[in-house]
Amino acid sequence: MKAFTIAAYQAEALKTDQRRRGDLGLAFPLLGLFGETGSLLSEVKKKQRDPIAYLGYKESVVEELGDVLWYLAALAARARLGLDELAVNLDRSLADWQSAGSAELSFAAIEAPAVGVSASPSPAFEQTLLKLAGEVGLLMTDHAAGRLERNRSALKGRLIGVLRALRAAAHEAGITLEDAARANLAKIFDRWPVDRHYPPLFDEAFPAHEQLPRQLVIDIAEVELNGKTMARLTCEGRPIGDPLTDNRDDDDDYRFHDVFHLSYAAHLGWSPTLRRLLRVKRKSNPRVDEVQDGARAVLIEEGIATWIFNHAQRLALFEGISTLDYGLLKSVRRFVAGYEAETCPLWLWEEAILKGYEVFRAVRVHRGGRVSIDLEARSIRYDQP
Repeated sequence: MKAFTIAAYQAEALKTDQRRRGDLGLAFPLLGLFGETGSLLSEVKKKQRDPIAYLGYKESVVEELGDVLWYLAALAARARLGLDELAVNLDRSLADWQSAGSAELSFAAIEAPAVGVSASPSPAFEQTLLKLAGEVGLLMTDHAAGRLERNRSALKGRLIGVLRALRAAAHEAGITLEDAARANLAKIFDRWPVDRHYPPLFDEAFPAHEQLPRQLVIDIAEVELNGKTMARLTCEGRPIGDPLTDNRDDDDDYRFHDVFHLSYAAHLGWSPTLRRLLRVKRKSNPRVDEVQDGARAVLIEEGIATWIFNHAQRLALFEGISTLDYGLLKSVRRFVAGYEAETCPLWLWEEAILKGYEVFRAVRVHRGGRVSIDLEARSIRYDQP
């Protein structure tokens, strides 16, 4: 297996630096480094406070270490320094100082073998994290005082101190910097890929009559039935499902929420709810029919739609928002753990959610309309009534 070099990690990580082209200052990555170090400390605090109930400790520590490393790589790049230039001097004295890095320097070359991740934070880990926080604090203080702007050597020294403390923290946690770096790249490209390639549709290998329609046109109308205001869906004049109310005391137009299922189908190729409504369950495979297209999967999708809607109401139904909070997307993936939609990348979930809300807002304004989806083009379109 080819060695994973530190320079290769930095090059890949910088592909996802969304602000690098327009903002070359140190302030943004410094704030990120400070914030992620605080998040890492917070994970340990949570485990100390509730060692039994807090089960996400191991995963969170690996993720937060990777995030700290990402901001350190971004900060070094803004300072025109290679991460390898820092790493090559981690264990050198001033007398043995090396001014240039090495593109061939691997993570394995700078770290000792790590043992398994501890079940809980050790006292040594806590002290190492505090040292990491101290190194980041010194970096922030020197930057705020203007001591680093024209002193490249001083800045390099501070960054090396942070990287050395980060390596020590990773080892005390029982992982390597390479573990954290690989996990970080997987995370950031799941969220911000350089090239977006849609995965195959989940029902590609199934008979045509068990597939979600590749093109579908749904008309949505607001109607009065038995004194209640409802949303009714039709396809070529035929009713789809039952008319819906908001199912809530306060009027919030959730009656139009089937738009979200249409968007999930269009972008993700996934919607157990729409499969049930259109009667295209994959019955030729009993296991898929029971699990992926079953009642529990439908409830999970409905739960996701409701949970996101509650969140979206606090944010003007995502109007004017082009990116979603990473925590929200990560929670959605936890919702679908064990189901086929778990394999959908986070950027695709973001696209499905935001496009769905774009259509929902239009349907809400016009009290209905025509929604067209195209699974092959991965698109959803709205036309006024």
